[in-house]
Amino acid sequence: MPRRSPPTPSMIQVLNLALPFFGLIFIGFLCGRWKRLPDAGLAWMNLFIVYVALPALFFRILARTPFEQLARPDFILGTVTATGLAFCLSFLIGYVFVRGRGDAATMAAVAGGFGNVGYMGPGLALATLGPAAAAPVALIFSFDALFVFIMVPVLMASSSQAKGGLSVMRDALRGILLNPLLISAALGVGAAALKIEPPTAVERLLDFLQGSAAPTALFALGVTVALRPLTRIPIEVPILVVVKLIVHPMIVLAVLPLMGDFDDLWIATAVLMAALPPALTAYVFARQYNTWIEEASSAILVGTIGSIGSLTIVMWLVQNDQIPRILHLLQSFTTG
Repeated sequence: MPRRSPPTPSMIQVLNLALPFFGLIFIGFLCGRWKRLPDAGLAWMNLFIVYVALPALFFRILARTPFEQLARPDFILGTVTATGLAFCLSFLIGYVFVRGRGDAATMAAVAGGFGNVGYMGPGLALATLGPAAAAPVALIFSFDALFVFIMVPVLMASSSQAKGGLSVMRDALRGILLNPLLISAALGVGAAALKIEPPTAVERLLDFLQGSAAPTALFALGVTVALRPLTRIPIEVPILVVVKLIVHPMIVLAVLPLMGDFDDLWIATAVLMAALPPALTAYVFARQYNTWIEEASSAILVGTIGSIGSLTIVMWLVQNDQIPRILHLLQSFTTG
């Protein structure tokens, strides 16, 4: 008797998978608009997310992944190159609209080139593609974040508007070395390489923290967006959002096959991660350097709303194995 293939997920099934993620953001947004508590009220929640929950999530993902799957410099080079191209394109767009201000153009580059790979990425990718997506998700997060955390201070230090370049670079290096997410990623890789298994009590604690990471982070994202000032949407913001939600995934599809031979699931994971909306990091950097603050806030809001449609479509394509077909069509088109 022939074996039946599993039914392909319908759009309704994909929506049932995606909407809880956006629903948490929306609930956080409504709570932020309703109570209008000061920013200081988010301090402990952000501390828990950045220093406890997300590090536990990334350590556990990496520690449980065979080390051989993590040793993929070709995949790292491909995804970072794609992010770098989206980053550069967004910088040029920002540079034109802000009339040559390098500091504001750098913030625009973050909004158009760096997705929400920390708050939304892991939960959404693992829910869509399963545990097999853990390794590419962790690699994309770690090295995309490293790229952005290096590029922003370098560009800001070289900007004519930035003062104290050496001090900025020193603070940036300290921030990279002490970043809890990158430290947890490095520890996870070490645990995978040495095949270290935590004691049962520690494993259960990490499991508890891992489960809290995505819901807490998404709620906090919604609250944070609700509290941001937003009086107008500058013309460059929708253009940057299109770069982030549509152009960046297309760049991934174009670049990754040039870097190596990857499993379809790894390519699908990279496309899904590239389709994520602008990260809250854009606003954090904007506040830190006191430039492009309102624009960064509107980019996050518009990008998050726009991704409800675009990201759901990408999830449907991923779950229905359409990414390899699209890749084949692109390759056929480029080869004539």
